[in-house]
Amino acid sequence: MKRRLALSLGLCLLGLSPGHVAAQETPLKIGVLTDITGPFASIVGENSVEAARMAVEDAGGTVAGRRVEVVAADHQNKADIGANIARRWFDTENVEVIVDVPVSSVALAVQAVAREKKKVVLFSSGLTDRLSNEDCAPYSVQWMLDTNVLARGTVRSILDGGGDTWFFMTADYAFGHSMEKISRDMIAANGGKFLGSVRNPLNTPDMSSFLLQAQASKAKIIGVANVGQDFRNIVIGAADFGLIASGQRLASMIVYDSDIISLGLDKARGLYLTTAFYWDLDDATRAFSERFFKRRGAMPNMIQASIYSSITHYLAAAKATGSFEPDKVLPQMRATPVNDFFAKNGKLRPDGLMQHDTFLMEVKAPSESKSKWDILKLVRRIPGDVGYAPLADSKCPTLAK
Repeated sequence: MKRRLALSLGLCLLGLSPGHVAAQETPLKIGVLTDITGPFASIVGENSVEAARMAVEDAGGTVAGRRVEVVAADHQNKADIGANIARRWFDTENVEVIVDVPVSSVALAVQAVAREKKKVVLFSSGLTDRLSNEDCAPYSVQWMLDTNVLARGTVRSILDGGGDTWFFMTADYAFGHSMEKISRDMIAANGGKFLGSVRNPLNTPDMSSFLLQAQASKAKIIGVANVGQDFRNIVIGAADFGLIASGQRLASMIVYDSDIISLGLDKARGLYLTTAFYWDLDDATRAFSERFFKRRGAMPNMIQASIYSSITHYLAAAKATGSFEPDKVLPQMRATPVNDFFAKNGKLRPDGLMQHDTFLMEVKAPSESKSKWDILKLVRRIPGDVGYAPLADSKCPTLAK
């Protein structure tokens, strides 16, 4: 008893309460909620966790008087599991911020929990534009990009380069429908011609009938609103059916480096895509990527670069404010431009988007590549105010307050 009284007296003399000391001793945890064992593990998974660790290490491991730790969990691509993990993390495990969160349904479920708990989520692989529109939340940020940016950036940039006639091969579910609609509106608004589309069911092994319709359209650009194996089947089929040899070009709404490496440059050559990051863009991207490669044996994709950038910016805001309270950290993050290897003069918008430049890239021919990871070449930079929809078009309900 005497020792406890003496300790309390000593803390009081220092101007500290026992509760304050306990809070300082409690580590701040950053939770990487991702797909570790499922079909997207090669895109996110352990590589996303490593990017988070690098950001914490580079921040010094202690910020605003608290040690910072990275924890990770596999949401198994199920919304209920993701929401339960987020709730447990926030309620009992001292997780202050969640990052990554692939798969739209999981991201929306986690966003709902974060809104209820008034906690921060920094989405990198959650791409649905609902996160910053009708389902936006005051403590969430889409750091990398969203489906709207992917469609707008790709279509507008290709139109500017002369690709003015389009035909779409569209996945017959919400993602595909959304991407096609955004693209179709952009094509019409910018003087292009939309010549038609076909919609394939999920997991279609034989794309031949759809590819023949795309070929018959004579469109200069075949828009591919598909992901995963369906996307790869389309690219392989387009090469085999001679679409590329005849002068038609494929433009994918979403593709990752691992997709291209899996396909091989002989099949994927000439494919247009929009990305938020490529490891070989400049000295700064190469420096980060080479550090990452030494740790993981792979170059980072745009998700890993985004995770590092978002955590770095978050921890810098915590250091500047001396707090991890969302109502203090988020305003500081919004007030500070994002300037790092991932984004130049990026800005956090009130609808939850981190607006920054993106890049229209083209897959190299085998003869142009010098290594396994040398797969893309820059066509043009897409300014943030071109790639992102105007804030006035946002459906985020908090903007009306």
